[in-house]
Amino acid sequence: MTAPTRISGTTAPPVSPAEGTEPARQAWRVVALREVMVKLTDKSFVISTLATVALITGLTVLQAFLATRTETYTVVATSSASTMLDAVRAGASTLDDTVVVEPRTVPDDAAARAAVLDGSADAWLARADDGWVLTTDSEPHQDLESIVQQVVSDTTVQENAARTGVSVADLERGSQVRAALLQGDVDHAMAGEVVGFAFAFLFYMASLVFGYTLAGSVIEEKQSRIVEIIATKIPTRQLLAGKVIGNTALAMSQLVLYLAVGLIAVSFTEFSSLIPSLTGPIVWFVAFFLAGFVMLACLWAVAGSLASRNEDLQSTSGPLTIVVLAVFFGGLLFEGSWQVVASFVPPFSCVVMPIRLVQQDVPWWQIGLSLAGLVVTAALTIRLGERLYRRSLLQTGGGRLSMRQAWGADT
Repeated sequence: MTAPTRISGTTAPPVSPAEGTEPARQAWRVVALREVMVKLTDKSFVISTLATVALITGLTVLQAFLATRTETYTVVATSSASTMLDAVRAGASTLDDTVVVEPRTVPDDAAARAAVLDGSADAWLARADDGWVLTTDSEPHQDLESIVQQVVSDTTVQENAARTGVSVADLERGSQVRAALLQGDVDHAMAGEVVGFAFAFLFYMASLVFGYTLAGSVIEEKQSRIVEIIATKIPTRQLLAGKVIGNTALAMSQLVLYLAVGLIAVSFTEFSSLIPSLTGPIVWFVAFFLAGFVMLACLWAVAGSLASRNEDLQSTSGPLTIVVLAVFFGGLLFEGSWQVVASFVPPFSCVVMPIRLVQQDVPWWQIGLSLAGLVVTAALTIRLGERLYRRSLLQTGGGRLSMRQAWGADT
């Protein structure tokens, strides 16, 4: 019988099965399946996932409802201002199809003021010495105010032009301003802000939620010392692979679900025309997410193996949490040259490169180079993490370990 070996104040189990045997090669599947089943039978996980799906759908439906909702305003004026009020009513449907102006003529200013005060009218339009005044009760109506300003300005310019014998076209020639971007277009820039936040937030949440779950699973097995029994049947690298693959499968499934629900919801909004241009960046984001998540998942497993109690996890996972936060804020804040550089630097490239793809045209070789760099970095990180995990997992007698101690520990 194999003699036990002393490891940092505790007794190591006998040597685990050789990794070349068939059971050892297939062990990761058992571990991965267990990780998946534990999560799928966790009511809090299922409820939170369904709640997030409902939230995505609800927010999109709310946005679509608000975008198409019609706001009706009753505006009063005396007979001397009725012509301008009629122009406002006609111009409202042209300038903003979600605003309807219902004009009403009153005998005098006192009646107009009383109508606004008692709530039977939303606003009072009157001529003043220096122009026009739109009066409301206690709060402004910005959409109505914007329409009135535009209509009054256009009408007044037409009247002034007629009096001076100059056409309105001559007065307005060369005064138009349109927005343009050197790269991409305005619609994609606006979509890039929303989709970019979604990319960064999804990566941030998945990294923390599944990362802490993975690390907690490692600590639980280590603290109860059941890992010493598991290690007699399963090689530690197979145990690590199963945990990483199981949590990655869960994270990817949840990510695809959220993205699919989001796209379906967007298809019912005014932004549905942007879906074809967003599909490519979303597919690339899934690929970048996969490489980045596997890399971080391995490090989360290491954070769990370095700890001996749940209370130690905050310390062992501190640097990793900072990295996840940096990726999140980097995806939101990087612009210009900083964004281009960060799109090639792992792990920032997980989020930044897909955001670039939404906002502008990116050469295919840059996408490939960025993804290749992320994959290589992930492979090196997995190699490093596997060694740290394997050397620290069975160190149950000396409290929390540092990376230096784990690196130099005996296997």
